[in-house]
Amino acid sequence: MILCTASVEPKVPDWLSGQNHGWITAEYAMLPGSTSPRKGRERSGRIDGRTYEIQRLIGRSLRAVADLNALGERTITIDCDVLEADGGTRTWSVTAGLMALVDALRAVRDELPDPTQSPLRGTVAAVSVGVVDGQALLDLDYAEDSRADVDMNVVMTSDGRFVEVQGTGERATFSQDELNALLDMARAGLGQLLEIQRDILGHEWPLQS
Repeated sequence: MILCTASVEPKVPDWLSGQNHGWITAEYAMLPGSTSPRKGRERSGRIDGRTYEIQRLIGRSLRAVADLNALGERTITIDCDVLEADGGTRTWSVTAGLMALVDALRAVRDELPDPTQSPLRGTVAAVSVGVVDGQALLDLDYAEDSRADVDMNVVMTSDGRFVEVQGTGERATFSQDELNALLDMARAGLGQLLEIQRDILGHEWPLQS
């Protein structure tokens, strides 16, 4: 279970200042009670490599469907806090983070450089797939992920284009055919997630006037 919120600031990082260009970024954290035993808090400026990697993945995925010029000089930060960890937290964060981003854009629509132009070109979602005991599985939970022979995270946009494919042979190698089968499974699962996003967004879909 993950709580995703979005905050909008009327400024951008220094390296973007003066370019009339917006930015979308993310922060990710596993709350102490999300795991057993308790996970210690990561203090500001002292995050581990896994957290940093996930934050970058979320940010890249959301920017992949965004027109940052249409944001003007403002930064949207997506905060993804894991309330209960059971595998797949990075993929949940991408999928739910998109919904938080849409809410934030709805709130500031009238303040954008051109309120008739959507800063989003579509939506994006992510899902995990893997091979456990010789069986291909979709959306692995912690027990499955911890003993997976092959583990993969796939991020895809609503027009069917991949943002990222992270595949690892944890305990075994995998063939081209097995890779293709896992991607096909991921694509099918992502299609379901993107459809759920579409249903929830309702009149906001496809995020264009």
